[in-house]
Amino acid sequence: MGGPGDPPDGTPEGAPGGAEDEYRSVVFDESFVRAARLQEYSAHERMTDHTPAVRRRPPLHRGLSRQALVLVVLIALAFGTAVYMGVRNPYRAPEARPPVEPLRATVVPLVPTGKVPGATGAGYLYAHSPAAHYDVGAEGIPLPAVRRTAHFSESQVVAALTAAKDYIVASSLYPEVLTGGQVNPVRALLDAGQLDQFDQSLGHPAADGRHTPTGWLVRFDPARAELADRAIRVQGSLEAAETDPETLEVSADHTFVYALKPTGSAAKARASLFTVRRELRFRFSQDDLRLHQVQLTASYAEAGPLSCAEDSASRFRPLLAGQTARAGGPPATDPYATGSATALCGTLAAGAQPSV
Repeated sequence: MGGPGDPPDGTPEGAPGGAEDEYRSVVFDESFVRAARLQEYSAHERMTDHTPAVRRRPPLHRGLSRQALVLVVLIALAFGTAVYMGVRNPYRAPEARPPVEPLRATVVPLVPTGKVPGATGAGYLYAHSPAAHYDVGAEGIPLPAVRRTAHFSESQVVAALTAAKDYIVASSLYPEVLTGGQVNPVRALLDAGQLDQFDQSLGHPAADGRHTPTGWLVRFDPARAELADRAIRVQGSLEAAETDPETLEVSADHTFVYALKPTGSAAKARASLFTVRRELRFRFSQDDLRLHQVQLTASYAEAGPLSCAEDSASRFRPLLAGQTARAGGPPATDPYATGSATALCGTLAAGAQPSV
């Protein structure tokens, strides 16, 4: 007898005995049946309509699933919101930054009336000069009392004054700038809009009021003089004011007194004093305040003892102890010539020299 599930009369002839039906693994579930493209007619339909045993079913039209529909709606909402915000954005695009004003510089050499006084000690010279009561170094550049302006906070005014002081210190007191030929401490504090003018001034100096290195910084000819004392005497003032709703301006007026001696001379060589009065004007935009940088727009300097015959635009070539100015005075100036700077020269007052 056959086992359960076997045909009553056993396995038909020709069928592989005991072999699994090759289609037994195929499962025709309900979804498979409903998706079939062919459908068998019922017996009643075949007897009534004389139709073939099967008919072709129309293809199923499946709609989007709920998850896909939600995703499409979310994407549409996000796109619509982005377009709306782009059209109705309440913030204005940043305005183009106005060009930075170039530096205008004037350097006036001061000529001594006789021999330059000298002494073996810088302290003695300072004590017998108008700089006797000056402060030393950056202490001579104090910040003033600060109040907010109409459009700038107190902290912003302090930031402007501090940046101006840092520039003055770097360009007037750093030994590596004064006699070492370094410019990076000064350059690093300038607004990016003035870097080209600064680089041209240092690379191709000219006494044209635009490319005058000694308008940007104080530096001496290292072949002629070096510092006899690093305790430079300073006195002056800073003042901040608002010029328009977008700009702060700082005015600086300081006198610096340096003790110098001939380059390479012995430690006890005779020293002399060299005086530089610098009047500087700085401007600050919001970006300058944020980046701790300055726009140096005007520089006026009086320096001596110097000779008018020497070029003071590139480097100061000071007259040292016992020296006198060369004869001849400044070169003539042709008022009809274009593109040439007017020669300016003054006389160093006797009271500005130490009484030794």
